[in-house]
This record gives sequence, C-alpha cells and structure tokens, in this order.
Amino acid sequence: MPRVAKPKNAMSTPASLFLADGSRFDGHGLDFDGLALGEAVFYTGMTGYEEALTDPSYAGQILTFTYPMIGNYGISGSAAQYARACVAGAVIKQIAYHPSHRLSEMDLPSWLREQRVPTLVGADTRAITIALREHGTIWAALATGEAAIDRAEAELTAFVRGANTTALVPSVATREVLVEGPAGGARITLVDCGVKRAVLRELVALGARVTVVPYDATEETILASDPDAVFISPGPGDPTDLPQTIATLRGLIGKRPLFGICLGHQLLALACGARTYKLPYGHRGGNQPVRSALGAVLITAHNHGYAVDAQTLPPELQATMTNLNDQTNEGFAHRTLPVAAVQFHPEASPGPFDARSLFAEWFADAGVPIVRPA
Repeated sequence: MPRVAKPKNAMSTPASLFLADGSRFDGHGLDFDGLALGEAVFYTGMTGYEEALTDPSYAGQILTFTYPMIGNYGISGSAAQYARACVAGAVIKQIAYHPSHRLSEMDLPSWLREQRVPTLVGADTRAITIALREHGTIWAALATGEAAIDRAEAELTAFVRGANTTALVPSVATREVLVEGPAGGARITLVDCGVKRAVLRELVALGARVTVVPYDATEETILASDPDAVFISPGPGDPTDLPQTIATLRGLIGKRPLFGICLGHQLLALACGARTYKLPYGHRGGNQPVRSALGAVLITAHNHGYAVDAQTLPPELQATMTNLNDQTNEGFAHRTLPVAAVQFHPEASPGPFDARSLFAEWFADAGVPIVRPA
C-alpha cells in the first residue's frame, strides 16, 4: 500500500520564499527546518513533478510549480531521473497528501521530507511566476521553520555576493566510468554533465552499449573507448562554466559523430564557434512547440536557462529547429560532418512521442548500427 502520512504540525511550520529583489512570499512548510539558496525558476508542466524534482538540470534551483495541485498521483520511484532529489527547494500551491495511482509508493510530502527538500506550500505561485517573468531568473532563499526564516535574508545577501553556477555540473555528474547496455550493438560514449536515466534508457533501447564518462574526461579517454559516436548529456548551469569540456569536444569534431541535447546542445555549439546567452527566465516544462526546418511542429520538453545564439552559428552549421514561442534556436546540424544537437529533451514524452525518433535518426544519419534488443 502507498505510504500516506500527513504530519499533524504541517500547517504550523512557517515557510517563506525570499527573492533577492526584496520580494517575500509566505506559506507553510513540511515538518522540518531547512534553508535552500539558489536560482528561483518556474516549471509549467501539469504533470511530471517526480521527473522534475529528480532532474539533474534543476540542481541549485528553487522550483515553483505553476500548476496548482501537485502530488495527486504520488511518487512511484520508476519515474525518477536520478538517485535523489536534485532541486534545491520546491514551491507548491496545493500539495496532495492522499495520492491515487496504482504505481504510487509514497505520497509527495513524505518523499520531500525524506529527501530533506525545503518546500513552501500554500504560497501564491501565480504571483511568484509573474514576478519571475517580469524580473527574470533571480537568486532566492527558501526557508522552512522559524530559525531558518530568521537567518534567510542575511544568508541570501551573503550568497548573492559570490553566487555562480560553476559547482552544479560536478555536483550531479559521475566521477567514474560506467557501462550500461548489451555488447554487440553501437558503442556510445556519453559525456555526463548530469544525465537523466531516461536518456540512458533510450540509448540502450537502440541496442547501444553506453560508456558513461565524466564531463571533464579528456579526448584521449573518450577515444580510448573506441566509440561509434559520442553523446553529450543534459545538465545544469551555464555552458561556459565548462571550458575544458568545450575544448575536448572541439578536438573530437571530425573524429567521431557527435550528438548533444540541452546543455550538450549548448556545449557543442560553443565548440563549433557559436555563442550562448542567458534567457530571461528560461524554458522549463513539457509544452514547448518547436518547428523543424522541414516544417513539422513538435511538442517538446525543456529544462534550460541558456540558449544558443542563432545569429552566431558559423557557416558550417545550419539551424534545424526553432522555438515557436520566442524564436530561439532549438537545434543545429553540421553541413558536412555528423555533428547535431537539439535544445529540448527527445527522451521526454510531452507530445507524447513527437521527438522520440531523433535518437534513431541521429544513429542512422551517422551510420551508427542499431541493434534493438529482442
């Protein structure tokens, strides 16, 4: 049976979100004291909260859910994208203590307490979202409990003085070489900047044997695994925080097929000579319309705060995808070499399967063998 436990003192635990511009939003927390410091962002998906809370790309971020009811189908564990919660904190209008779903193993409040994620419940999430849209992504503190609230503003002020995103990828990327998938198919070396389980699942489903290496692996280490292709994963933060990774990818161009998604898209673009920039409030959710160069429109999932500047793509790269909401670049391909990337997450299912075929298409275009497991 799913575990359902509403703490008697949940409503009596005060909680507040402090934005660096002086704004404050109050509500109540779960039954523990905690303080989260990070970027305040919002997520527009109606579902997918388990995936979002465990997505490494949300490392260091305080996530506001725009949909009013969160937690109604509980926590299954099977939807998790990482071994633990990756968000710094969570803001929810109404949280469900009594989930209803056959796969639910735990209610969301119990899981958030178990993961020690500071959570603000009952705040005006619409007002928070409007504030973030008008101001843009902003440093923030989320405090639960009187003691944390008392010190939150002072700690936020000190945090902002030296705040940056340089430690985010190291906090979620592997530090050792891992291998997944069957032998005999394509050999894929995945550069891990904060990879989701669903990405590995899609590659293995194509029969690939995936060698996962750290984000700072050298070109020699990557080539030593004799890959048919190199895949650059999603991850958190600013792509320019990873100059060593960018240099390594630049050295691999023309030596192996290269594919990237999300942060991997930005890193490949930088390696090819393009530039990136920070979006005002990012793209985070499962409802972003993207048009391909052939005219097809895909409904895609996003989780990023930076974008590739389409105007800086070098002549050897052609834009392949465009976001229909704000015209930002969503993909590119090299005109003569097997190098391609997209900004969104093909492994996610908002369409539900609009973009899932991109993995197989990349393999086919690069001549990488596909051997689907029986």
